[in-house]
Amino acid sequence: MKFKNMGKKDKIEDVESNVDDTVNETSQAEELTVEEQLQEDLGKEKDKFLRLFADFENYKKRTSKERMELFRTAGQEVILSLLPVLDDFDRALNEISKTEDKELLQGVELIRNKFKNTLEIKGLEEVGTAKGDVFNADLHEAITQIPAPSDDLKGKVVDVIEKGYKLGDKVIRFPKVITGF
Repeated sequence: MKFKNMGKKDKIEDVESNVDDTVNETSQAEELTVEEQLQEDLGKEKDKFLRLFADFENYKKRTSKERMELFRTAGQEVILSLLPVLDDFDRALNEISKTEDKELLQGVELIRNKFKNTLEIKGLEEVGTAKGDVFNADLHEAITQIPAPSDDLKGKVVDVIEKGYKLGDKVIRFPKVITGF
């Protein structure tokens, strides 16, 4: 050992120096572990923050979609409740056209057209169904079947009882038809 030829004072100074070096190395190791621990904690907190932020963004998107759907369905209910009025205008025009009062016919036509245009601006479209169209259960609602007046009307629409309407891409009222067999 190197302590044999040293004096007591030298030995004490050398031991103190070794202890100081060991303490410094230990404290540096502890500082690194504390620093590493802090880095790890910071990483965890960042991850929590990012997840919370992503959850909040998803919440905003979901509530926005729900709000838009609510507005769309609220409008759909109002328009659906106004469709019988539009049907009444069509029946009134049909009956008034049989009379000779052209001013009355013209006045009712103006009101009906204004009403229909307002509904069309809100997204209402008529489902085009006419006599002679092939019956499609996905697009038509069959009220009844009657013997076809001619062979070419078998399995087809014989008469349209009530018009159908779409709001956007969704059918809100299917056309009610009579089919031939």
